[in-house]
Amino acid sequence: MKAIVQHRYGGPEVLRLVDVAPAIPARDQVLVRVRAASVNARDWHFLRGDPYLARLAAPELGLRGPKVTVRGTDFAGTVEAVGAGVDHLRPGDDVYGEANGAFAEFVCAPAGVVAAMPGNLSYEQAAAVPLAANTALIGLRDLAGVRGGQRVLINGSSGGVGTFAVQLAKAYGAEVTAVCGPRNLELVESLGADHVVDYTRDDFARHRGRYDVLLDLVGNRSLADLRRATAPQGTVLLSGGGVSRGGSLFGPMGLMMRGTAVGRFVRQRVLVLTAVPSAANLAALTGLLESGRLTPIVERTYPLAEAAAAIRRLEVEHARAKIVLRVDTDG
Repeated sequence: MKAIVQHRYGGPEVLRLVDVAPAIPARDQVLVRVRAASVNARDWHFLRGDPYLARLAAPELGLRGPKVTVRGTDFAGTVEAVGAGVDHLRPGDDVYGEANGAFAEFVCAPAGVVAAMPGNLSYEQAAAVPLAANTALIGLRDLAGVRGGQRVLINGSSGGVGTFAVQLAKAYGAEVTAVCGPRNLELVESLGADHVVDYTRDDFARHRGRYDVLLDLVGNRSLADLRRATAPQGTVLLSGGGVSRGGSLFGPMGLMMRGTAVGRFVRQRVLVLTAVPSAANLAALTGLLESGRLTPIVERTYPLAEAAAAIRRLEVEHARAKIVLRVDTDG
């Protein structure tokens, strides 16, 4: 099968489209013929092995090169085969989910992270959902417990996670303030944001104690800034962020480490958002997607062979919402 692989750390130029042996589903696994796969910040972090500390922390990475060589996480496609113990999915089912190696014609995924695809979405739209929407769901629903009447700020509202976070916070009845650049103001307004802050003209951190929940998806502000904008008993959620500057030791992990340390001694809850994929969460998202309360935003699609260009678009050109790869069945 055709797959996008990397054997050394570097920029998008190290990626190659090559033939690799197709996977065979083991017990409790599903083999999916991939129709579309989306690009996440995770892909360029893993591509570059950046930050360097992640090479020690992430099981997919090694000190000198990646241990998992096929890139990609999010996918949507058709079940090709199932392993023993899988009884809720069968060949021919349209599904979506998360698994290492999604930038390929086929991917083998644990059945517990695969769910039936929303009936109102295309493969490209469905592939945009799993990692980003699940991250927003866990942060806002599970960690912050967002509810009606709360004031929620989302820093990085026009990105993959951010566009879902704006919609989810609104679905939970919150008053949403979205922070983004000037070219994305109309986008986040169309998603339902009550207030939009253009970070080139205004500073959300100067409004002391305004927000019950602050979700930071950028990692470009100090912890003190984030806490200043959050109510005394509010919640600060830290999730990823950072841009490539040619390699870093800590990257966004530095802010998360400080947040974990400081959170033990202050009234505010300072939490690091770690998203664990699950079919149950995908089912919850499917309900929101099929009801129209949640909509994936896809800025652009690329063929699988142009995965390097797609990652470059996300990493360097700061694409809005999601970038998706189309995976043709003929490779």
